[in-house]
Amino acid sequence: MFARIYGAATLGLNGHVIAVETDISNGLPSFDLVGLAATSVKEAKERVRAAVKNSGYEFPMRRLTVNLAPADLKKDTAGLDLSLAVAILVSSGQIPEEVCENCLFLGELALDGRIRPVNGILPMVLEGAAQGMKTVFVSRDNAAEALLCPDLTVYGVGTLCDVAGHLTGEKALEAARAALPDPDLPDYDVDFSEVQGQAEAKRVLEIAAAGGHNVLMIGPPGSGKTMLAKRIPTILPPMNEAEALEATKIYSVAGLLGKGRLLQQRPFRSPHHTISMAGLVGGGSIPKPGEVTLSHHGVLFLDELPEFPRSVLEVLRQPLEDGVVHIARVQAALSYPSRFVLVAAMNPCPCGRYGFDEGCICSESEIRRYTHKISGPLLDRIDLHVRVERPAYQELITRRKAESSAAIRSRVLSARRRQQERLAPYGCTCNAHMGHREIRATCQLTEAAQQLLREAFDVLRLSARSYDRIIKVSQTIADLAKEPVIAKEHVAEAISYRNKMQQP
Repeated sequence: MFARIYGAATLGLNGHVIAVETDISNGLPSFDLVGLAATSVKEAKERVRAAVKNSGYEFPMRRLTVNLAPADLKKDTAGLDLSLAVAILVSSGQIPEEVCENCLFLGELALDGRIRPVNGILPMVLEGAAQGMKTVFVSRDNAAEALLCPDLTVYGVGTLCDVAGHLTGEKALEAARAALPDPDLPDYDVDFSEVQGQAEAKRVLEIAAAGGHNVLMIGPPGSGKTMLAKRIPTILPPMNEAEALEATKIYSVAGLLGKGRLLQQRPFRSPHHTISMAGLVGGGSIPKPGEVTLSHHGVLFLDELPEFPRSVLEVLRQPLEDGVVHIARVQAALSYPSRFVLVAAMNPCPCGRYGFDEGCICSESEIRRYTHKISGPLLDRIDLHVRVERPAYQELITRRKAESSAAIRSRVLSARRRQQERLAPYGCTCNAHMGHREIRATCQLTEAAQQLLREAFDVLRLSARSYDRIIKVSQTIADLAKEPVIAKEHVAEAISYRNKMQQP
């Protein structure tokens, strides 16, 4: 008897509905699985066989053929176990086929028939809903995540018996319900009011948050670079619904979603400097998302920047420029979104005192070797450079509270609204995402500002990329000042934040 049941798998960040076709015919007992299945799917034969028997159902001792369609798509998930088991029960006549119409079955089976959670549920159910599915059966631990798709009836099930009992009418299940939204979203446990002094660094980070610009902080050890970086998400605007859903899909595929709720806070990723290229941009035989993708719509913080291998840092060029990373492997070529704010921190030299303290003990060759680990093209893609000085003693002992993140965020939100109104026809959300066409169409400079930019272009020997980035930063500064055009002082401030890397 032939039966067709639907499961799903992921490839990259996208879900794909998989038709699980089973056919039971006369012949010697066998179990053939075809359809470009990875090892994790091929091993499902033994899990499904044991789960069906241990759940009290009959496993057909005849010739069993299972096809996973489409056959040209690599299937690499244990989440097809449940759909395989249901397809076998339907094909053997133990479950009516008509009750499985427009149903999606997602879950890994234990040998005793329990259903375990799997990664990537959100993109799977979104794709299932897009293809007309009405009902989805998932593990109880995945039910909250599946409920993020409002177009499906979700059943959170614990065992294969629960699924079969519901489909045969023996014991109906109750559909899962979405938890009531938390009226008080969890707030950040850090705040800019805890940072004393560092007025210039705070100003630079405010500009970065307002325009989505990349930042490099240079300063001696203990000056507060990491402390400042960890507070940047507190001044970024909240994610809109589309951004939150996209970020949640990424974390779902990566298995980092936790309780399965929609992400509310912008991601903040801080990988150690021993990370590999594949860990940073993604990789594997079937590429998985890396740190640049996990930072999408958030912040990627690289502390001790020169300690990262140069080969690892160079792979940041494409995602910083294009907001997407392309990974090609033999089995798959995928593109992952990577639109993030890069925040990097470094010491000026190996001992950390050059240019800030007369006690530097590094030789000129050591300083050059240290700073040359960061290439010119990478520095050119970082819009804002700031030197973070050691705070004065009086700033540390003062009891006067510094400006809070809420106050800074209010100015950032105001600047972002101006940008969204101006850039809405071009599909951009902030100044950092503008291309040359958008700059020419939307950025207006006064004559004095244009003259200053012309002089800086010749004196500083700026590249075309640097020219565009100075204008984008100047536009953000003007937006923060609520000015309709870019004035000379806005350009002057933007130029002052260019390369601060000192050489002996």
